[in-house]
Amino acid sequence: MKKSMIDTRRSKRNVSPEVQQYLQASLSQSTRRAYTTDIAQFLQWGGRIPAAPERLATYLAQQAEKLSYATLCRRVVAIGRAHTVKQLPSPSDSEIVKSTMQGIRRTKGVSQRRVAPVLLHDVRNMVRKLIGIRGARDKALLLMGFAGAFRRSELVAICVQDVQLVAEGMVIRLRRGKTDQGGAGRDIAVPYMRGSCCPVKAVVAWLAMSGITGGALFRRVDRYGHITGAGLTPQSVALIVKERAEAVGLDAQQLSGHSLRAGFVTSASQCGASSWKIRQQTGHRSEAGVHRYIRDSQLFTDNPLGNIR
Repeated sequence: MKKSMIDTRRSKRNVSPEVQQYLQASLSQSTRRAYTTDIAQFLQWGGRIPAAPERLATYLAQQAEKLSYATLCRRVVAIGRAHTVKQLPSPSDSEIVKSTMQGIRRTKGVSQRRVAPVLLHDVRNMVRKLIGIRGARDKALLLMGFAGAFRRSELVAICVQDVQLVAEGMVIRLRRGKTDQGGAGRDIAVPYMRGSCCPVKAVVAWLAMSGITGGALFRRVDRYGHITGAGLTPQSVALIVKERAEAVGLDAQQLSGHSLRAGFVTSASQCGASSWKIRQQTGHRSEAGVHRYIRDSQLFTDNPLGNIR
């Protein structure tokens, strides 16, 4: 038997079930899913764990033609973690892998795909004609996703008991988020809005129509209009956004579940909201996260060309 296989088995025996439990909890569920997919793709390509640094570098060089630099970085982290949890030397730390990634960065660049924002008037168009039980769910989902600037993972994690109606509107208790892996939680205010596209009224209508009194707020609705006990997945949010956007003539290819959050930041910035108030709603720790949206939404504001006569 090869020495590497013996070392791997020994490392597994040396880690108690209690330790394994907390090792699993050290990463969010979405991160674990992403890492699992990354490892599967690497193995499908012909890689193995443990991997030689030269083999990993070859994999990265070949995948650079298909994947973004950010995705490749995550693959390197995932493969490296697969080694460290088994107490194996990580090829991610080798000079050949680091240099390969530096070369990819210089050659391919680091720009990431930006999804288009769904602005307030877009959301209103998307929900205006929705009817039936599924329509009520999607209307509440889209309006609340926009008004609360939720990430799609945060949106599907909301339970009925996390929603509190108050005189001013609705307070959502977000128990955990991407920037709050410790679970400190935070409250997000969603005020009443005028007209038929009020997120608070939409959520109240969905609860009344669905009869849901506990558990996941947003549930699956089967082809017969029956509400199931299973909550929506983050991917479901993206599919709903695309479906409802396409129905009103928007380019669904440019949109994702993140478009609601991006749309809130863009719309709020265009209306003159301050950066710190936007961050209070989105939960960004610094201005860097929201600056990109604010910059994009103000490209034509005070543009110097407008002063040229």
